[in-house]
Amino acid sequence: MSLLRSPAGTGGGRGGERVPASSEPPAAPRGGPGVWARDLLMGMRFAAGGGREGWIRTALTAAGVALGVAVLLLGSSVPAMMDSWHGREQDRENLGQRHEPGPTDNTLRYTSVDTTFRGTPVRGRLVRPDGAHPPLPPGVRQLPGPGRMLVSPALKELLDSPEGALLRDRLHYETAGTIGDRGLLGPQELTFFAQSATLAAPDGYRIDHFGKSWEPTPMQAPAVLLVIMTCVALLTPVMVFIGTSVRFGNERRERRLAALRLVGADVRTTRRIASGEALFGALLGLVGGTALFLGGRRFASVITLWDINVFPSDLTPGPLAAALIALLVPAAAVLVTLFAQRAVTVEPLGVVRDRPPVRRRLWWRLALPVVGAALLVPLIWERPWAGTPLATFRLAAGAMLLLFGVTALLPWLVDAVVGRLHGGPVPWQLAVRRLQLSSGSATRAVSGITVAVAGAIAIHMLMTGMQAGYAHAYAESGKVPRIGLWGNAKDWQRTERALTALRATPGVTAVRGTVDALAGRMPTAGHPPASDAPPTTLAVGSCAELRKLARLGSCRDGDVYLTDAPHRDAATRPGATLDLNAPLGEDDPVAPRPWKIPGTARPARLLSPEPGSDRLMYDLLVTPSAIDPARLDGATMELKVDFDRATPDAVEHIRNTAARIAPAMNEFSAVDNPHDEQYTSVRNGLFVGAVITLLLIGAGLIISTVEQLYERRRLLSTLDAYGTRRATLGWSVLWQTAIPVVLGLGLALGCGLALGALLLSIIDSAVVVDWLVVGAMTGIGGGVIFFVTALSLPPLWRMMRPEGLRTE
Repeated sequence: MSLLRSPAGTGGGRGGERVPASSEPPAAPRGGPGVWARDLLMGMRFAAGGGREGWIRTALTAAGVALGVAVLLLGSSVPAMMDSWHGREQDRENLGQRHEPGPTDNTLRYTSVDTTFRGTPVRGRLVRPDGAHPPLPPGVRQLPGPGRMLVSPALKELLDSPEGALLRDRLHYETAGTIGDRGLLGPQELTFFAQSATLAAPDGYRIDHFGKSWEPTPMQAPAVLLVIMTCVALLTPVMVFIGTSVRFGNERRERRLAALRLVGADVRTTRRIASGEALFGALLGLVGGTALFLGGRRFASVITLWDINVFPSDLTPGPLAAALIALLVPAAAVLVTLFAQRAVTVEPLGVVRDRPPVRRRLWWRLALPVVGAALLVPLIWERPWAGTPLATFRLAAGAMLLLFGVTALLPWLVDAVVGRLHGGPVPWQLAVRRLQLSSGSATRAVSGITVAVAGAIAIHMLMTGMQAGYAHAYAESGKVPRIGLWGNAKDWQRTERALTALRATPGVTAVRGTVDALAGRMPTAGHPPASDAPPTTLAVGSCAELRKLARLGSCRDGDVYLTDAPHRDAATRPGATLDLNAPLGEDDPVAPRPWKIPGTARPARLLSPEPGSDRLMYDLLVTPSAIDPARLDGATMELKVDFDRATPDAVEHIRNTAARIAPAMNEFSAVDNPHDEQYTSVRNGLFVGAVITLLLIGAGLIISTVEQLYERRRLLSTLDAYGTRRATLGWSVLWQTAIPVVLGLGLALGCGLALGALLLSIIDSAVVVDWLVVGAMTGIGGGVIFFVTALSLPPLWRMMRPEGLRTE
């Protein structure tokens, strides 16, 4: 060992004396919240000052994040929106009280007079106060006078327009004012609140307050399924797109980070700075998404889905949900960037990418869709399918796993396919070789297309199947153009006047009507009033009307007929006594009202019902003189009106006549199919949303393609110097874009059809494929290929110049 050199671990002191090591601790690695904040802010400054190209990348990142934030805010507003909607519905209703109050100064008689005008429901309420201080519903400061009504602004606009002429004839009340917003479910609701001087029992019931605590009717299984799948189909591609958006501009960002390494920054610092750049775009997207949501919710008042229309103020996300979105979206941008930086090593002279290629494993990629299918398939055998919390979770989780499984399978599929491609034209070889070297950026962008197309195909299949089911049901029940009407019957004369008025209505071809009621056995010892014997159904009508129900032979007023109804009680026979005031249950004691079937009652054979008819199988047919309809408990006037479809507005004329007969007349028919227009509008909206998503993803593909071209600009200049034709490289860009997109569309088509078939099987619906939408979505996805290629050619031509070989 040289004497001029001190041993390891010793100092270089005089005489070889050991110099004690410094007592100062080693410098702590740079970190902590302060360092993180400084580096993130530096990255945000780089993103803000990146010039025109940097701003383009930042704007595209912000656009993608803004779309996702807007959808997330909209989804988080749905619970509050439905709470507000149902809250206003409950505040203005009273469905009746178990013990009806007596008439006082603060009570009123109340009934529903809903109607439909050209397929649009019109809500109506009719009241008659008992005193000077009746209860008032929300939105009404003072009751209108007798024969007057308060209307919603939308109904007033309709009544004042030429299109509302027929409806004005039906609502024969004078408009006295409008209902305030607190009394409306939405700004487009058609509703009125009128006072009648003649409203009496049994057409209405007495109440002493508005606001009734009641549970709304739960949504049916198809509607629950549709809501869940709409959320999944919207949120899944948005989540993928947010993850892709924050990675736009990676190549140029990494070159800038290499320059920072050259001036002394360590690897951790460069990763934090890169996260700051992505964070800047995410924060802009957060602001832009909030602005997009606030601007878009102003149009909520013009949208009506499934008879639900809300005020813009109803679309307000909960504070917790809004805070989570504000925190998680920027955090996701930072985490995605840090995850992306693990795949590269930023050195002072450039980005090192010569690591061994990552082997993409298949087993976990297949596990995602397999687990998703395993969650969905058992739901097919659950009959009927119920929207329980567990079933809802399984449905949402299974659908999301299927869609995410497509995203996970795409990189493996692209690598597996391009790894087996050899030979071919020069443009093809250039594209394949590029994908063999690096397919990550292309598959990341295409994964958004895959998820969006798969979700759109599945949701459109579900909606098409449901729409076809409703259309088939309405077509079957509406084969015979017929409207059913029913209302309270006081006497037979009222029914006769109704029949006469309807026969004089334009477009009416035939009318039949009876007074229907139920009767029971008389209570006897050992037989409580609510025995297990089936009730006796009877119809009161003239001989002409009863002949439309059965073969009677001779008939005159005062006759009674026993029919051959298959379920007629054996005790219903000539000479038997029936209770016309039969109780509804054992806890409903009422005084019996006996009526003896005449011994002269004759048998009658019921006519065979028409196909699709809902005719009751009456046990007794009675003419008016044999029984007074006023003695019947709960007697209803049942009218069947056939009409000519060719007569303009025949249905509306019938409804006008019914309103003149009795404002509280009820209608049941299949002449309107409100679901058809609603499903069509939702399908169109989803289609437009999917197209916008595809265009945004295409814009991301353009950025990714141009950055790859810029990274290879020296190679492109070399090829140009050797005489390579521009068309050759143009075709190579086309194939480089087309291969991942075509493979992604194939996966999306298979996943979308499989998921749609599973969902339709869950609701026991026929599997219907909307091939027009499938073809359109696939075609638009394919059009993205040419869109990306066409916009990538100008930068390609600029880079194919010999000047690109100059080096300083």
